[in-house]
Amino acid sequence: MKKLVRGIVEFRKNLTEEGRDLFAKLALGQKPDTLFIACSDSRVVPNLFASTNPGDVFVLRNIGNLIPPSTCPHHDNSASAVIEFAIFTLGVSDIIICGHSECGAMEALAKGIDTLCCPHLESWLKYGEESLSKVKEGLVLDPSLSVHNQISQANVLQQMEHMKTYPFIQERIEKNELRIHGWWFDIARADVYCYEESLNRFTVIDEIEAALILERSELALNTQSDDRTVL
Repeated sequence: MKKLVRGIVEFRKNLTEEGRDLFAKLALGQKPDTLFIACSDSRVVPNLFASTNPGDVFVLRNIGNLIPPSTCPHHDNSASAVIEFAIFTLGVSDIIICGHSECGAMEALAKGIDTLCCPHLESWLKYGEESLSKVKEGLVLDPSLSVHNQISQANVLQQMEHMKTYPFIQERIEKNELRIHGWWFDIARADVYCYEESLNRFTVIDEIEAALILERSELALNTQSDDRTVL
């Protein structure tokens, strides 16, 4: 708590006029183009490793970066509410689901959630059980990783599939109005990886990979523009 309070004092002290102008503009509204879904883990700070400014990214964080599928009855509505707001109100064009190494949620899945003494946490982690099952069935994207990190990577792909169960998400994907990306953050190395479907593995986002991501994004935008012209 002391660090937080002192941080606020330092923030006020070091805030430049340019920074104050930025916040003044943000007070009028937000226009992020990306919904970033990450784990609540205190070591995972999207704005830090992605070097984003306030207003750039709309963020959803929860235990295990999980997305309840829309087809699941009586699921938690908080994540769905964020997704709806990001799509219908903010009009984001990209969704990033970002897992990470040494995730406590994935470790709990590996050990068995029935061993937990927290009923709400146990109920929530059920949305990650498919990821555990797939690793047990042989889905290993990187055999050099520990089991819980293998589950973490598989979980990113599984949550991407959960996201596609929402009809309004699927509709926008088919119209080239929305793209879903799978990222993975390696805490020990401070590296961020992007899932490359053609390679079936996570690839570190360096200058080369970044260029490929941006090239695909530009191509998608051009395709979307062409489709509208035809209409």
